[in-house]
Amino acid sequence: MESLVIWYQNSLGSFMPKEVFIFLVSMLPLIELRGGLIIASLLKVPLMQANIICILGNILPIPFILLFIKKIFEFMKKHNILKNLVYKLEDRAAKKSSGVEKGEFIFLLLFVGIPLPGTGAWTGSLIASLLEFDIKKASLAILIGIILAAIIMDIVSYGVLGSLVS
Repeated sequence: MESLVIWYQNSLGSFMPKEVFIFLVSMLPLIELRGGLIIASLLKVPLMQANIICILGNILPIPFILLFIKKIFEFMKKHNILKNLVYKLEDRAAKKSSGVEKGEFIFLLLFVGIPLPGTGAWTGSLIASLLEFDIKKASLAILIGIILAAIIMDIVSYGVLGSLVS
């Protein structure tokens, strides 16, 4: 993350506010809110402001994933566009979600909320969409999961990491 911060400061920092940068980073798959909060702490963005920006950035893509990813995947497979990647993502979502039908809300909340590699709102939304979870329940579970992830990452980035950087 430090190299991303250095890149931002050297290339975009003079014309893009750091708040916009962490918002955009929080929207990215794999990096999401987790990376956004680490970057925000390194850029000395106040904790509450960073949380609001990163949560909003992480939430923004979720409705689109929940509503449209299956149609996008069908189109990609039909037209042979990154077909192998689509199958890989579908397989990954199926493996990560085995046996969750009964406790899908708690599973999704914890899957999104506990910051481990390969988890997060993007993958959680993909799982919810592919397994046809109720969209309202899935949206709520993902939102609460994002807030849980923010709390955990606040402790890591502004607590432990923050004291190391200071």
